[in-house]
Amino acid sequence: METETLALAQEVDFSVWALFFKATLTVKIVMIMLIVASFWAWATIYNKHRQYARSRKNARAFEEEFWSGDPLDELFERLGPNPDNRLPRIFVAGMTEWRRSHKQDGKLIGGAHVRIDRTMDVAIQKEAEDLQKGLPLLATIGSTAPFIGLFGTVIGIMNAFIEIGQQQSTNLAVVAPGIAEALLATGLGLLAAIPAVIFYNKLSSDSDRIIANYESFADEFATILSRQLDAA
Repeated sequence: METETLALAQEVDFSVWALFFKATLTVKIVMIMLIVASFWAWATIYNKHRQYARSRKNARAFEEEFWSGDPLDELFERLGPNPDNRLPRIFVAGMTEWRRSHKQDGKLIGGAHVRIDRTMDVAIQKEAEDLQKGLPLLATIGSTAPFIGLFGTVIGIMNAFIEIGQQQSTNLAVVAPGIAEALLATGLGLLAAIPAVIFYNKLSSDSDRIIANYESFADEFATILSRQLDAA
């Protein structure tokens, strides 16, 4: 009897594709959701990695230009009103407010320093929102995918027990496919969640460092303008 049971179990196809096609509709939907979530997470990870690398590179290039000793007005004219990169946009926001703070006779409007700081803070906030866009998706996938996979596992095990009851048999050939199908849902949930959690933490840290660099630049730039305001 045991030999026959093992022979039947060996005939069962336990490949991923076979388990997927043998699964019930509910478990298939769960598996498809997890596969889509996994691809979505990896696409977000790839895009954010490229975005952050480009932002760091452009920031370094602009800081070299900023500290090269060229007049700030000339740098502002070269960049134009809508620069392509993030740090130049913060600089342009500050310089635009600086110029608006001058009257036609050349005198300064009161409270210019506060307005310049506030303008650059708003610009930094806009860049921060764009940098962090997509990170909540990784957090959501990382926190929910295991539970979605667990839901598929519960449904799969429940169906396995139903099949045992219908066939009035507990041999391995009856039990194993249903249990394997159920555990596949859990595996897919973990496959989607683990990279999402790891890269969410890494990308959040990278984003915080980039934003901190923008804030440091804005403080240094505000200090330069403050000296010019005091001199004026």
